[in-house]
Amino acid sequence: MRIFCIGRNYAEHIAELQNERPTDPVIFTKPDSAILRENNPFYLPDFTEDVHHELEIVLKINKLGKNIPVQFADNYYEEIALGIDFTARDVQARQKAKGLPWEIAKGFDGSAPISKFVSKSQFPDFPKLNFDLTINGEVRQQGDTTMMLWSFGEIIAYLSKFFTLKIGDLIYTGTPAGVGQVNIGDRLVGRLEGQEMFNFEIK
Repeated sequence: MRIFCIGRNYAEHIAELQNERPTDPVIFTKPDSAILRENNPFYLPDFTEDVHHELEIVLKINKLGKNIPVQFADNYYEEIALGIDFTARDVQARQKAKGLPWEIAKGFDGSAPISKFVSKSQFPDFPKLNFDLTINGEVRQQGDTTMMLWSFGEIIAYLSKFFTLKIGDLIYTGTPAGVGQVNIGDRLVGRLEGQEMFNFEIK
């Protein structure tokens, strides 16, 4: 199982981080040791002073695919989840300033909490989805998939040009605006179309 992540897929998030708007999807990966399941707590690592939450919809690939035409790409997943792409923002900034890769800021242990998976068929307006993250009861991020620069199908088609997608692979599809720091004692609750998907604590 591999974890593919899409960066800069919501225009307002690009603006809030003052990044350049890309002409193609920005792809990075996380190792499987980044996955954090079943609402287990997230422990802040000691190599960073600034871990940010990035709420994302996650797709789970359900069949083998390579060079997938975009018009067929939505046939390659049936289930979706909500996840967090935790980012050590200070570490990432230092790596970027040196022109170095920033996997250590994205792929560290536990940096990819993920909810249970649910069938996409239960959402009548799919692929239009609304999702949000609250921290200690306050809404911090709100997403609407109609605001994505690249749709789920376009993401899958693009990824499959470079990587053979395999059953069980996960795709984190990008975060909307509102990313920010998490602290010890925070409680993060993610909802998809009003349905609670995860609920865990920062320690």
